[in-house]
Amino acid sequence: MTGWPDGPVPPLARSTLDRAAHRRTDPAWLTDAWKRARVLVVDVAGGGRALVEGPSTAPVLVLLDADAAPRVDPAGRLFLGVEPDGTPLFAVDAPLPVRPDARAVNLRDVGHLLGDRDAGAFTSATALANWHAAQPYSPASGQPTAVAGAGWSRVDGDGGQLWPRTDPAMIVAVHDGVPGPDGRCLLGNNAAWPDRDGELRFSCLAGYVEPGESAEAAVLREVAEEVGVTLDRIDYAGSQAWPFPGSLMLGFLATADPGQPLRLDPAEIAVARWFTRREIAAVLAGVRVDAGDGRAVTLPMESSIAFFLVSRWLEG
Repeated sequence: MTGWPDGPVPPLARSTLDRAAHRRTDPAWLTDAWKRARVLVVDVAGGGRALVEGPSTAPVLVLLDADAAPRVDPAGRLFLGVEPDGTPLFAVDAPLPVRPDARAVNLRDVGHLLGDRDAGAFTSATALANWHAAQPYSPASGQPTAVAGAGWSRVDGDGGQLWPRTDPAMIVAVHDGVPGPDGRCLLGNNAAWPDRDGELRFSCLAGYVEPGESAEAAVLREVAEEVGVTLDRIDYAGSQAWPFPGSLMLGFLATADPGQPLRLDPAEIAVARWFTRREIAAVLAGVRVDAGDGRAVTLPMESSIAFFLVSRWLEG
């Protein structure tokens, strides 16, 4: 990707596609483009899965020729963009075709393992398909809506338009600013997460940005509300879409004094504690670290920006 800062970027922030937004309102071009397109099938009803092939450590999306893709109404062809070689890329929401050489996966499972093109395509396709599935009616008029704009809008019978919604959310890795193995970060177990026998998952603190609020103000507020900690410094680290169903995760690193008492909001956070770099490195190496109640510590999935932030802190 050109134009990005040096260093790693969140796994679902990667892409090589030119979105070519000016083509979305060009029916003639879209009709011709479909004939020579590659098509990604995403099954929203089946959990947002798509097909991949290749080794489990480096999967590749299965992209079909247009004549082999599931038949959908032309309006349901979601135009994702144009590849560097000029090939148009579309997505359709349909049951996955049977391919004995392929396997069905969710973006959460493989987003971090995919190449740049596939990560961007799968993320955009999932976000669009989820939004369309959730918007059969206009919230303003109550009328049924139909796909328009090559998948980038919906329209009701009176011509009222809807555009894909993105909800901004902040997520932050709070740490003590201390270098080396004894430096600590603050992670929490969300009260809404399912209980798993023998394991307790810890992640970064997160929450939605409220109307009229900046992302930085949301970081300060959410950390204070969830664990009662005041932050000293906030640094932006990157963002990525999290299309489950339609969030944009704005990632931050922040420092705080670990001597502050933790005051948890039990409706949000079940458990929170400070971890040393030594402990986090051990978890990532597959070594069992006790959560304090006999259960083993686990960390966020590698496709998440939470894992990216923890990894950034760990390297520092």
